[in-house]
Amino acid sequence: MRVLVLGGTGSIGAPVVRELVQHGHDVMALVRSDTSAKKVAGFGAHPISGDISIPQTWLAVLPALDGVIHAAATFDDDEEATDRRLLDGLLPFLSAAPTRTRFVYTGGCWLYGKDNGTVTTEDAPFDPLPAFAWCVLHIRLVLDTPGILPIVIHPAMVYEPDGGVFDRFRRDAVERDAVRVVGSEAVRWPLVHSEDLATLYRLALEDSSPGEAYLGAAIDGMPVGRIARAYARRFGTRHLDPDIISEGQVAAELGEWARGYALDQRQTGDKARRRLGWEPRHLDPESEIAAIS
Repeated sequence: MRVLVLGGTGSIGAPVVRELVQHGHDVMALVRSDTSAKKVAGFGAHPISGDISIPQTWLAVLPALDGVIHAAATFDDDEEATDRRLLDGLLPFLSAAPTRTRFVYTGGCWLYGKDNGTVTTEDAPFDPLPAFAWCVLHIRLVLDTPGILPIVIHPAMVYEPDGGVFDRFRRDAVERDAVRVVGSEAVRWPLVHSEDLATLYRLALEDSSPGEAYLGAAIDGMPVGRIARAYARRFGTRHLDPDIISEGQVAAELGEWARGYALDQRQTGDKARRRLGWEPRHLDPESEIAAIS
């Protein structure tokens, strides 16, 4: 398949590009700099110069596409407006194509609310973090667009042992006396390793029925206190017990979106396992953290 990846150098998109290339797909990725272009080329993909906020400048140069994966995010105050400008340009372009394009849109685990006593599935109603409420409207826009084959993936908290959502833990373990966690060390995060998530995107692109949504959770929910302690042990941090900070503190530091770090959630990726044959391989983050070189 000829596939365009948006956000192809990010924490989600880069592994997706590598996964698609490794499985024989013809991959292009949008880039904004020479550095990103070299990175994409190093993955074996073709860089396309452009910015998601001004799609009219690069849509005209695209070849015919079989699929598009949208995994770009800014986490800035203008994220909603940027995403809407992209969709307002991209969706009509894809709808007008002579063949129907598979379009994979990225939602997120924070579009669902706190744990209510049961593990969240795709059938649960949205209860989004206020900073991301706009994303629900954009998902509906994508699903209602005629002439495309839409699919939605909601990644869990995406990690690598030394990156992704674990990056703050690692830096705290090295630079501070204790690793910070938001709200409570009992807060549970649904987790997925970036490589396992990339496999899910590929499987959904290749095999999913249009209109489906999948929760990309390999681990239903792990208390953040266990993650913090794993990093403290690995790096010999002075205090093993985590330093508890408030939602307000992390929001002041990073923005309102960061209140999601305090969401106690459990989510299951069983639908993707059943429907797509997804088999996550990274199921023991603590061991991976302990093995960081």
